[in-house]
Amino acid sequence: MTEFYTEPAKQVPIVGSYDVVVAGGGTGGVFAALAAARTGAKTALIEWKGYTGGTAVEGGTALHSFFNLYKAFPDAPKKQLIKGIPQELIERLYAAGGTAGHCEMDQYYDYDSVCTTIDTEIYKRVSLDMLVDSGVTLYLNTMVVDAIRDGDRLTGVIVQSRSGREVVHSRAFVDATGYGDLSAYAGARFTEPNDYPVVNSMGVGGVSVEKFRDFLIANGGLGQLAHGRRSGKEGQIIRLGGYGEQFPEAFRTTAKEIGLSCVTTTLWDDYFMFLKLNLMLPVSPTDRDAVTNAEIELRRRMSKGIELLREHVPGCENAFIARTSPQITIRRARCIACDYDITIDDVLDAHRFDDEVMLYGFMDLAPRLQVKDGGWYGVPYRALCVSGVDNLYATGMMLTSDHDAHMSTRNTVSCMGHGQAAGTAAALIAECKTDSRSLRYDDLRQALLRGGVVLE
Repeated sequence: MTEFYTEPAKQVPIVGSYDVVVAGGGTGGVFAALAAARTGAKTALIEWKGYTGGTAVEGGTALHSFFNLYKAFPDAPKKQLIKGIPQELIERLYAAGGTAGHCEMDQYYDYDSVCTTIDTEIYKRVSLDMLVDSGVTLYLNTMVVDAIRDGDRLTGVIVQSRSGREVVHSRAFVDATGYGDLSAYAGARFTEPNDYPVVNSMGVGGVSVEKFRDFLIANGGLGQLAHGRRSGKEGQIIRLGGYGEQFPEAFRTTAKEIGLSCVTTTLWDDYFMFLKLNLMLPVSPTDRDAVTNAEIELRRRMSKGIELLREHVPGCENAFIARTSPQITIRRARCIACDYDITIDDVLDAHRFDDEVMLYGFMDLAPRLQVKDGGWYGVPYRALCVSGVDNLYATGMMLTSDHDAHMSTRNTVSCMGHGQAAGTAAALIAECKTDSRSLRYDDLRQALLRGGVVLE
């Protein structure tokens, strides 16, 4: 039987009042906050780590994907589907040496036509600079711990930091927490499918990118390959993917046991930017004890992964861990009930909607499942509107109950697009003093087009 303690009531200081509050400064939250601020809203971004970027800088290998799958379909046009603020970030990263840009895949391009690799640390700095430049108020090292609701509307969030427990008021809200924390606190309906492994990724130094390629070729396992700018030199390997059916048995067996994915990207000589270790949890990653055990196990797996590279891969004899994510990264936790649930048929049939807020064409199950004819589908505005709450939007990996559809919508560049759309919409309903379902789509569409979003 669970025992309880009754907290004494106390007054909590109100530390800010905004037009838009974005909970979560991850892959989508950065763009939601930027979009809201640039649409004219007084905006605050609440992030419980000391930096922004989320999965893009912690759990990915490359950003998927700004383009349609044109290389796999000779008759498909090449179309950049995600522009706007996400493309601005790429341009600023490129100027800072934090990306090789949009580089075409040389092999395995029936999975993705383009590789957009980033430097994790430069991404953090550039995204923070963009937020500050746009006038977003940042609450870093601050966690959303509850929501204040009046009828069908949110009026504020309760946050916790080393400054104590505080209240932030707002007219409109975007849940970009990844876990769906704000939506859950607000009383929204959700499920917890627990249908993906969690991951921690490590950056590995003291390696040879070219010898790793040779190892993959020698063992019949070279899949993904792309070239671009690395350490200031053009035409270098920036992405490698290995598939291990023919790898040495000891390597293959251990890699499977520890969930090691032999896919990496890099912008620097002698460095793998990302190597991922996967682990399937018995329960949802909202479970504290399960996540604690996972954190411990994944760091043990990292050590085994380094030993595996040193033993079996030429050029990796002196490999060492140079970077890890501060905590596990998820692919899904809570799935938030929204006004529309995107289906796999919507994705694969390249379905278009009369209220769409972005276009997207990447599918993480390719080449087994691909968007028809290398095309793209629309994401409807309704898919961002949290059911039962009038001024709350959900973004990113919280959308779409259909697992296979989610294999498209959860990806990093998709989350960026969701973020810009949700932030723009939140700013408009705050300005018009209306609710998410009364917002005129034509007004939203024009604001998105002004923000550089591709809708045709």
